[in-house]
Amino acid sequence: MTNVKPIVLRKGRGSMRLLIAASLTIVLIAAIAQTAAGSYNMSWREAWNALTDAGVWRHPAVLLRFLLGEAFARAHGFAEMQPLDTTTLIVWNVRLPRVLTALMVGINLAFSGSIFQAVTRNELASPYLLGVSSGAGLAILVVLVLYPALGPLIPLAAMAGGTLAFLIVYAIAWNRGTSPVRLVLGGVIVGAIAGSLQTGIFFLARDISVMQNALAWTVGSLTGADWRQVRMILPWTIITVVLGLSASRNLDVLLLGEANARALGMAVERNRFLLAAVAIMAAGSSVAVAGLVGFVGLIVPHVVRSLVGSAHRRLLVGCLFAGPALMTSADAFARLIASPVQIPVGIVTGLLGGVFFLYLMRQRREIGKP
Repeated sequence: MTNVKPIVLRKGRGSMRLLIAASLTIVLIAAIAQTAAGSYNMSWREAWNALTDAGVWRHPAVLLRFLLGEAFARAHGFAEMQPLDTTTLIVWNVRLPRVLTALMVGINLAFSGSIFQAVTRNELASPYLLGVSSGAGLAILVVLVLYPALGPLIPLAAMAGGTLAFLIVYAIAWNRGTSPVRLVLGGVIVGAIAGSLQTGIFFLARDISVMQNALAWTVGSLTGADWRQVRMILPWTIITVVLGLSASRNLDVLLLGEANARALGMAVERNRFLLAAVAIMAAGSSVAVAGLVGFVGLIVPHVVRSLVGSAHRRLLVGCLFAGPALMTSADAFARLIASPVQIPVGIVTGLLGGVFFLYLMRQRREIGKP
C-alpha cells in the first residue's frame, strides 16, 4: 500500500500540469485566431506581432489607457499615447477586449458551477440549470428596456436577479431538505417563468435597437465586447477567484453531508448561503457582459474533476484554466465558422452542453433515481 500513494499523487500532479498546458495552448490559439480575423484581414504572424508590440508593453501608460479608458486617462493627466501601427490599434482596441471578456466569463461560470455543485451536493447543478442565469438575465432586460438610466448598475441588477431566482428555486425544492432532482426541477420552473417574462418584456421595447440589444442578452453573445465590458467584469472575477480558492476547504466539508459538516464544527446553512452568494456574484457578472451563456458551469467542473479529482483547491485551480479554454475556443468557433456572419457564442455552448448532458445521463445511470 505504501507504494500506491506516491503514484496516485504523481498522476494527479501530471494531470494538473497537462490540463494547464492544454488550456493555455487552446486559449493562445483561440486568441490569435480571434485577433487575426475580421473585416481588416491580417495574418497570424501580424496578429502575434500586434499582441506583443513593444510600443504597448514597454509603456505602462499605454496599457492603462486601454484598460481604464481614454476619458479616465485624460481626466487624470496621463501622457499622450505614442503612435501605434494600425494593426496594433485594431487588435488592442477592437479584438483583444473580446478575448479577455470571454476569458473572464469562462472563469466566472466555471467557478460558479463548481461552487453550486458543492453547495447543493448535486453534480447537475450550474447557474444555468438552477435558474440563476435566467433570473439575472430577466433583471438585466428590465433595466435595459424599462429603466435604461440604470445602465451602470447592470452588474448589481444581474446579481440581485440571480439571488432572487436561487432563493425561489431553493424554496421550491425544499421539503424537509432538498434533493438533486428537486433542485434541477425547481431550476427548470424558475427558468421557464423567467423566460416567459423576458419574452413579454420584448413587447414593451419601443426602440428596435434596444430590442436587438436585449435579444443578444437572452442568446448569449460577445459581439461588440470592448474595454468597457472588461472593466465591468474584471473586479468581480478577481473577487470570485480569491473567495472561491479561500473557501475550498469549506466546499470539501460540505460534500461530506450536513451531519458530518456540523460534527466538524461548520455552521452549514450560513456557509452554504455565503458560498452560494459567491457563485451568484460570479454568474451575475458573466450575464451582465455576455448574456445567457449556458452550460459552461456544468461542463467545465465535470471535465476538470475527472482529470484532477474532487478536492476543491485543485478543482478550482483547474477551472481557472479550463473555463477560459472552453469559452475562448467556443467564441472563436462561433465567430469564424460562418464568417462574416457571427453566431452568438451561447448557441455553441448550448449545443455542447446538450450533448454533454446526454453523455452524463448515459454514463451515470444513477442520476435521477430515488
